[in-house]
Amino acid sequence: MNSAFGFIPNIAGAMATSPVLIGSLTDLFGRVHGGSFSEAEIQILLLTNAVTNGAQWAVSFHSYLAIAEGLSADDVAAIREGALPEDAKHAALSKLTRSLIEKRGGVSETEKREFLDLGFDESHLLEVVAVLAASTITNYTANITQPPLEAMFQPHSWQAPGR
Repeated sequence: MNSAFGFIPNIAGAMATSPVLIGSLTDLFGRVHGGSFSEAEIQILLLTNAVTNGAQWAVSFHSYLAIAEGLSADDVAAIREGALPEDAKHAALSKLTRSLIEKRGGVSETEKREFLDLGFDESHLLEVVAVLAASTITNYTANITQPPLEAMFQPHSWQAPGR
C-alpha cells in the first residue's frame, strides 16, 4: 500500500493485525486497480460504497482520492450527500453500487438494464462486485477500528447521518 499511495494509510495499520485480512485486501486491491475501470470510476464506486456503509474514515479518504483523480467537487459532494454525480455513466456506477449494498446483491433486471444501456457490459457488472468486496473490507474495518484520520484527509472529513 505504501507504493500505491506513497505512505501507509492508518486503515492499513489497523488491518495489519490480521494477516488474513490484510493479505486478502492487498490481493483484491491489486486486481481491482488493474481492471477495466478508470481510477476515477473506481473512486466513484469506492466513495459510494463508503457513504452507503457509513464508513467515516473511508469517505474522507475516497473524497480526497476522487478529487485527485479528476472528479469535480460537486460530484464528490453529491455522492457524499447520497445523490448521484452529474455524468450519466458516473451516476450509473454510483447508483448500481449503492443498490447492490442496500439490496444485498439483489438488483432488479431494470437496474441491470439501466447500467448496461449506458455502454457497460456484463463483465463490468461483475467487476463492480469485486470493487464492492474490496471496499467492504476497508469500510467494515474502519467502522470497527475507527482509525485516526490523516491530516491530509481532514478537509474531507465526513460524519455519517445519525451518528
